Amino acid sequence: MISKLHYISQGKSPEEHLQNIQNACSSGAETVQLRLKNVKEDIVLETAKKVKEITDNFQTRLIINDYYKVAIAIKADGVHLGKTDACPNLVRKELASWQIIGGTANTLKDCEVLIDKKVDYIGLGPFRFTNTKENLSPVLGVTGYKVILEELKTTVPIIAVGGITLNDVESIIETGVYGLAVSSEITNNYNVISNFHKILLKDRAQEQIFKFDKN
Repeated sequence: MISKLHYISQGKSPEEHLQNIQNACSSGAETVQLRLKNVKEDIVLETAKKVKEITDNFQTRLIINDYYKVAIAIKADGVHLGKTDACPNLVRKELASWQIIGGTANTLKDCEVLIDKKVDYIGLGPFRFTNTKENLSPVLGVTGYKVILEELKTTVPIIAVGGITLNDVESIIETGVYGLAVSSEITNNYNVISNFHKILLKDRAQEQIFKFDKN
């Protein structure tokens, strides 16, 4: 099952990523994405091994950003592939059957391509401008998510990403997205994780009540 809340790791060094992931896990994170950029793969591997010890201890799901071979080596729960990374179809052949694949999308067309390649979830954004992303894709905002989701009509979980704060959660979820990927808001205050969960769980409960009423 895909978590409704993903924490994307931050840090100026692998050590900072480790500490931030430790803090997120101890504060209730259900899924963590290790996102190391401009780092040699052997360093990513060694860092990922240490992260796996942390996530195993807290029974937190671990997704590796970009480096699918690292995900295979440490038996992570999955991998998240950027638009310039390896093709999901090729990576699927390398992964174990239980490992999931997420993909990055900025547009409706990106989503359609990823759905065709049978990814397990799509990270769609950015919701707003953020310095943590290298690309300069236009921000989607609430309206962008509504338009794309109305066109897609897909069962593939869509995860909103990009500068999301706690105050944005309800308006984003109302667009129909499945969940959220959050970075800075959590890194700056790990206590907000419980607040994110409360809102997301409330949405899930309302959804179940609605389905029950329909029957």
